[in-house]
Amino acid sequence: MKCPFCGFDDTIVKDSRNSDDDTCVRRRRECPECGSRFTTFERVQLRELTVVKKNGEHVPFDREKLYRSISIAVSKRPVSPERLDKVVNSIIRRFESSGETEITTKEIGQAVMESLSRLDNIAYIRFASVYKDFKEVKDFEEFVKTIDELVKPVIENKDEKK
Repeated sequence: MKCPFCGFDDTIVKDSRNSDDDTCVRRRRECPECGSRFTTFERVQLRELTVVKKNGEHVPFDREKLYRSISIAVSKRPVSPERLDKVVNSIIRRFESSGETEITTKEIGQAVMESLSRLDNIAYIRFASVYKDFKEVKDFEEFVKTIDELVKPVIENKDEKK
């Protein structure tokens, strides 16, 4: 591993441990050249994923881009960083285990929408406003009605069980 501070090619692993959710290995490293310390995270990658954009362009899948887009949707919501990480890992595992190496931006958007619908309704609406490219207030209204229709039967079933 190259030192991010001085660029030296060979750093020393000082400590390794599994992350809290056992999805990656956290390593503390030290550079023998400059003495700087830094942390790396090592994840299992089942296959190399490629994203096919709407214009047909192929780009490597970027976990951090997925994480950032979901974190924007859940910002200022009661969603812990650990929970957000689990959601991102779950989406990635689903794509890696599908057997496909190419995924479309539409498939990614649908997977995020599905995950956010179970996680937080406000985050779901925020993400949908960008993903579905709402142009007017009525677009929001129509979308919120569909959410109300999905949530209403769940609430009614809970009331019946009481």
